[in-house]
Amino acid sequence: MELYLQFGYGMMEHCRSLIRDWEGGSVILSPRDLNSKQLQSLPSEICDAGGSVLLDPQFYLPYADHERLVSHDYWPNEYESGGFWTGHEVGSLLKKLQKLNGELGCSHLILPGVHAAAVDDDWLMRQQTIIDEAVRLGIEEPTMIVTVALSADAVKNIQQIHTLLEAARTWSVGSVYLVCEHPKDYLVDDPIWVSNTIEVCAGFRLQGKRVILGYCNHQMLIAASASANAIASGTWMNVRSFPPAKFRTQYEEDIKKRTTWYYCPQALSEFKIPFLDVALQQGVLNRMVPDPSLGSSHADILFQGPQPSTVDFTEKAAFRHYLQCLRIQVSRARHSTFDDTVAEHERQLAVANDLLTDLHSRGVSGGNRDFKECIEANTAAIRVLQTNRSPMLRRKWAELA
Repeated sequence: MELYLQFGYGMMEHCRSLIRDWEGGSVILSPRDLNSKQLQSLPSEICDAGGSVLLDPQFYLPYADHERLVSHDYWPNEYESGGFWTGHEVGSLLKKLQKLNGELGCSHLILPGVHAAAVDDDWLMRQQTIIDEAVRLGIEEPTMIVTVALSADAVKNIQQIHTLLEAARTWSVGSVYLVCEHPKDYLVDDPIWVSNTIEVCAGFRLQGKRVILGYCNHQMLIAASASANAIASGTWMNVRSFPPAKFRTQYEEDIKKRTTWYYCPQALSEFKIPFLDVALQQGVLNRMVPDPSLGSSHADILFQGPQPSTVDFTEKAAFRHYLQCLRIQVSRARHSTFDDTVAEHERQLAVANDLLTDLHSRGVSGGNRDFKECIEANTAAIRVLQTNRSPMLRRKWAELA
């Protein structure tokens, strides 16, 4: 499994630097967070650094009014929910996106997809219309990535998940860009949401489609158990989860109140720096040091002796530490067999649980970024996946690599 960078606010230099350091990697570009000039210049810089780019059209809310997003040439001047899907407007949108993708040097085309409040006949019709029009325009199946953007309610409805997977059997696409809205929180403690998210991944993979799971955080390391090909993540919370409201003008950015967090990979949790001070006083800070094999030196300053809150651990360092650690965790998440992959995720959950239990007993907590309450949800999701999909995943695991 690979980590893609999910572009968000203020990520231009992060992308350039990380792709250069990694000597490769993929970036999913965000028209919401790039003006037209930046959208044209950044891809060549990423490609020159050894990376590749994809363009997320972000057509989730056709009535979106975010100023930067709707300023791009491909965005329809007007949208009328009935006529748009029966006239030539879909073809016009795809032609403009096809041209833009060519200018940006994208090897694959992410088709626009509307956010599904529910997987119903209307939404499925729109998905099929977009795919059919792409085929009519001569866009080759292996280069097409269909967007599947699901509301939290749709993800939690297993009947809608089954309806989606059944309909998708006839889709003439090679890959899926799967975006799942979180119920409310950054980390999700709802076992049904987690279970159904990886059920969708597994279902698409067993149909022979590649899966890129967008807008993720480290909780989606579990997607390796469904043989997802990639997860995408970034800096701020609104690119590590999917709030559809971010595509509207009135959306209030979480960046307005900046807090620096330290990601502790073995705890699958993030901590505000004052809690590292508590860990130091309680004699457990050494247990929060990242494994050197993760390749991150960005947070070293926190563990070199002085009280962590007195050192200059910057926002930039925090973001790059998170993404560097996550990249290696993602690369290690899938093993040569289904059972080994599941066992590794369960081991990781057990390690996190033991460490968090000890840290909590000493007053060290990650607050709303603490993974303790999510361990049971991920464990339950693994059990459901084993019950529903293990025979087929075991049999086809090598083919799904």
